[in-house]
Amino acid sequence: MNDVFKTIDKILSNNLVKSLIIVIVSLILYKILSNLLLNKTKKIKVVDSNKGQTYVKLANSVLKYAFIIITFIIVLQTNNINVTSMIAGLAGAGIVLAVQDALKDIIRGVSIISDSYFKVGDIVKYNDIEGKVLVLGIKTTKIKSLSTGNIISISNRNIEQIEVVSNNIYFNIPLSYELKQDKVNKVLKEIVEKVKKIDNIKDCKYLGPNNLNDSSIDYLIGLELNNNEKKLQSRRDAINSILITLESNNIEIPYNQLDIHNK
Repeated sequence: MNDVFKTIDKILSNNLVKSLIIVIVSLILYKILSNLLLNKTKKIKVVDSNKGQTYVKLANSVLKYAFIIITFIIVLQTNNINVTSMIAGLAGAGIVLAVQDALKDIIRGVSIISDSYFKVGDIVKYNDIEGKVLVLGIKTTKIKSLSTGNIISISNRNIEQIEVVSNNIYFNIPLSYELKQDKVNKVLKEIVEKVKKIDNIKDCKYLGPNNLNDSSIDYLIGLELNNNEKKLQSRRDAINSILITLESNNIEIPYNQLDIHNK
């Protein structure tokens, strides 16, 4: 029996085994605390709203990074590595700059929440990509592209490049100068009534003449959507309805023509 205890003691004295046990215990504690956080927020119905989901996911992200950092430090100390001297040695190797970027991400992430700039479920635009906010983490924000379904991860320090997309769409409908205004107004009224009936379109309004082009006049209509997530399909449906209405009224969309004169 003594031999068994000696063997166990020998195994436990191995730094690799100690490190493994620390990591396993840390993972278990993280899972327990993460589940407690989720259950607590469910009881008070915080996760029923998009803003509530954002707070929960951010809190869970903070918890995860805290456990990673604490576990890493404990493992280093278990393996007799001087954490203070290691950090001092790495400082000259650019670790300070990395920490600065991480802090920028964290501070910006917290400000997004406190300022309610956007939240989980909102439709935003990053560069030329429109997408739905899936995760607002402590360091990064993840959005799902509406057109491709791809997941894009954005560092929170670059969040100034993100635009919150409204639920409005605007169309310029080019019509010929030769069309009488009575005819124009009649056709545009018909277009508005038909577009209003399209699924996901809450309202449609004719806003008036918008541009005087070389070969056409642009007439502006505005659409308000119920669900921004279906924006691309609603846009396609509206364009299709506009084209069908113009065709049924024998109206062609004008285009630039090039006249060639032979001498």
